[in-house]
Amino acid sequence: MEFKHLRSFAEVVRQGGFTQAAKVLHASQSAISKQVAQLEHSLGVRLLERLGPQVRLTDAGQVVQRHAEHLLRLRQELLSELDDLSQLAQGELRLGLPMLGSDALFAAPFAEYRRRYPQISVQLVEAGSKGIEQAVLNGELDLGAGLQPDDPQFACQPFCNEPLDILLPADHPLAGCASLPLERLAETPFLLYQQSFTLNDRLLLACRQAGFVPREGGRSGQADFLVALVAAGQGVVLLPRVVARALERPGVVRLTLESPDLRWDIAFIWRRGAYLSHAARAWLALLRETPAA
Repeated sequence: MEFKHLRSFAEVVRQGGFTQAAKVLHASQSAISKQVAQLEHSLGVRLLERLGPQVRLTDAGQVVQRHAEHLLRLRQELLSELDDLSQLAQGELRLGLPMLGSDALFAAPFAEYRRRYPQISVQLVEAGSKGIEQAVLNGELDLGAGLQPDDPQFACQPFCNEPLDILLPADHPLAGCASLPLERLAETPFLLYQQSFTLNDRLLLACRQAGFVPREGGRSGQADFLVALVAAGQGVVLLPRVVARALERPGVVRLTLESPDLRWDIAFIWRRGAYLSHAARAWLALLRETPAA
């Protein structure tokens, strides 16, 4: 049993099939299929049911998948510790950033990090909070930024805590107000985020608690596109203030959300108890020097 076989198997499970796993691993589909078959042969059990382009774990596959993820995390932590012992002549930081607001929050810190630590290569992944959390748990990321989780599996370092602002079309009947409670928007279509955004869940819950289910006017993970839809009269969007300020444009007005106090509380997370490399610790130290906005 080899680590490359475990990695291929784990990626096939994550991606739900051999084709996408091969793309992620930059290998041919036949090579990935062969490595999984070799793993099955070495263990003497069938791990996957092939259902056309899709796969399903067998009972044995579920056991092996759980241990494979653990072994792959241990291997990555071992390599990271050895890198630190060699003074990081060649270091690596695998960093997850949110699709929403990264340009406003992280461009300057990232540039400063590269200036201070040119020997460290940085792999950036953009995703919603849910995807980043899963990648951190899987050991695919050293650190990830997302809404502060209430989950004991994670340790975290808070970074910013922004209120949400309301962006409305300039010709909306409520556009002349300085501020609004959420329930005043019940008759306006809401422009929402993708399912992978935890902020989407918080917003929908707040609407239900305010006594209404929002009418959906569209979804996107791109804040500038959502604001363009607002300008086109397609609905209302709630964005973190640091993002909303940067995206104000003709045809759009920005209002304060009176209640509830919805927050965009971004923190950098890592798996509790996991080894943090020098590269990861250096990023966290830099952020402690850096104001969020």
